Amino acid sequence: MSTRRSATAAVSLLLAVLMTVLATAASASATPSGSPRQSRSLEDLVDDLVKKQLDEYRIPGAAVVVVSGGRQVVAKGYGVADIDRNTRVDARRTGFFMGSDAKVFTAMAVLQQVERKKLDPRADVNRYLTRHKAGFTIKDSYPGRPVTVRDLLMHTAGFDNSIIGRATAHPEDAERLRDSLAEHQPKRVRPPGKVSSYDNYGVALAGYLVELTSGERFDAYVGRHILQPLGMTRTSFAQPHPAAIAAERAGGYRPDGKRQVPAEGQYGAWTPTGAAAVTTATDMGRLMLAQLAGGSLDGHRVLGERLTRAMQHRQFGNDPRLPGIGYILEQRDRDGHRMLVKDGDIPGFHDNLALLPDRDTGVYVAYNGDGKDGSASWAGQELVNQVADHTFGTPRRAATARMGETGKFTGFYRSTRTSHSDLTRAAALTSSVQVTAGPDSTLTTTGPLSRDPGVTKQHWVRIGDGLFQEKDGQERLAFKDGKLFLASDPTVAYERLPWYESPVLHQQLLIGSLGVLLLSVTAWTIGALIGRRRGSATAAPAGAQLARLLAWTTGVLLTVATACFALLVADPNSLNQTVFLGDSPMLKLVPVLVKAALATTAAVLVCAVIAWWRRWWGWAARIHYSAVALSAVLFLVVAGNYHLVG
Repeated sequence: MSTRRSATAAVSLLLAVLMTVLATAASASATPSGSPRQSRSLEDLVDDLVKKQLDEYRIPGAAVVVVSGGRQVVAKGYGVADIDRNTRVDARRTGFFMGSDAKVFTAMAVLQQVERKKLDPRADVNRYLTRHKAGFTIKDSYPGRPVTVRDLLMHTAGFDNSIIGRATAHPEDAERLRDSLAEHQPKRVRPPGKVSSYDNYGVALAGYLVELTSGERFDAYVGRHILQPLGMTRTSFAQPHPAAIAAERAGGYRPDGKRQVPAEGQYGAWTPTGAAAVTTATDMGRLMLAQLAGGSLDGHRVLGERLTRAMQHRQFGNDPRLPGIGYILEQRDRDGHRMLVKDGDIPGFHDNLALLPDRDTGVYVAYNGDGKDGSASWAGQELVNQVADHTFGTPRRAATARMGETGKFTGFYRSTRTSHSDLTRAAALTSSVQVTAGPDSTLTTTGPLSRDPGVTKQHWVRIGDGLFQEKDGQERLAFKDGKLFLASDPTVAYERLPWYESPVLHQQLLIGSLGVLLLSVTAWTIGALIGRRRGSATAAPAGAQLARLLAWTTGVLLTVATACFALLVADPNSLNQTVFLGDSPMLKLVPVLVKAALATTAAVLVCAVIAWWRRWWGWAARIHYSAVALSAVLFLVVAGNYHLVG
């Protein structure tokens, strides 16, 4: 090579290096804290998805914030905050009810009291209820197995799920936290520390322990010890809210035909669980920054690093092969990375918070509408998943399928969140999960395992003993000791049902018995009208006439009760509000009608025996009457199993 060519090559190389350095410097100056292309594309991803969600799911508005690397990188509002005033959503100023995301604050408040040696996480909660003269204690349903403070933060206390009427439409109607906890203590349906099953009462009780040990109302305590230090100036747990916050608070809505109607039920006594708690997207960004920084923000520490990490690390798991729960924060795997999530759902508002510790990133989204078919509760998870996929990059490869026995897992499974004490238990008739075996060691589940309302059937491949991976998905499920566990939700277990508890069997019994009753009522009514029109007199004795009237009344009562219940559950969004408020006449009417039918059925059974003894009618009529009596009994047995009897 000649000297001239060598010099030319050297100059070209020097210019190439110089251009690369200049391009890198220009890129760094555009966004000092990290990859500008990723930030821009992330914002585009959020824009595209949220706008699509608002349109397709029929949600009025939303607000999103993403933090990363110690700073806020995205904060945007979408759609309408108030339909009547056509107010646009502002991520910095528009307040959204946060629902159960408030439980994160409750956990922090409890751990602050632990840090100050006022609470012992492993102590019996009755120690504090007695010491501070609360006026009530937790019933000793399992002697020697007390409910501890940490049980309350892991949903492992074992309380029944009973939330009917725990919310109010107006803040002035809310009870005191102490009075509500004392009056509405649920049954303990399982020993503490055995299963994590979502528990609003337990978290409300945890907040009350903060009141007892601090001497401050819960809302005031959170305001002074968490919100103020973090600079969350537009967040409030007070009832009513400060005027400045109330003035810019979003309205909550649910679709009703082509309209959006206001949703109610955001207030109530159980503020530590989310009642009345309102925040903005950017305020929640500050909370996430503090969590990612070990409990402090801008030089203000709200919780020590050790206990902040304890919130985020596994404290309990329903199955060791699946993610578990820290203190309130739930673990979830995505693309092989750990996520810490908390979702909030309250009538008209749905929120999702997710921390991605491996990437020092957090995302929070809030919607002010229930969406079509309750889709808003899925929308948040959908957004979080896409942000996580964008942040984590290349997804992990699917697990290798393994052959093995699957038939032993088949059957019906019912959620441990199913109430043992009120008529919301009837939801298990349609919400239980059916597991069936397929070829090549596969399983199929039918039922609401996925939060996506459009997914009711999922297919699974075996990847271990009792462990399955969703086909073409990231979800996993595990079987252990007659229970089914889901990787994406560590606060629920599904218990295998014996054959006589099969929801399909119960549906068939209800439909069959109701069919007999309805046809009989119709036939008797038509027969009576025809007989009256013709003026024919009945030759049946008075006892036989009374017997038929009792059977007719029983059929009418159960038919009307079924119709009322169908109206009650026809709109899932409206049903959520009804359950929270407990104000629908049908919630009281259905059990009253069924209980009245219980009394008339007892009389019908007696009449059936007498009818055969005294031969009131012919063989066919007596068999028909007995079938009506049997149908009423079967209907009531199933209804009683689902607590539909008053």
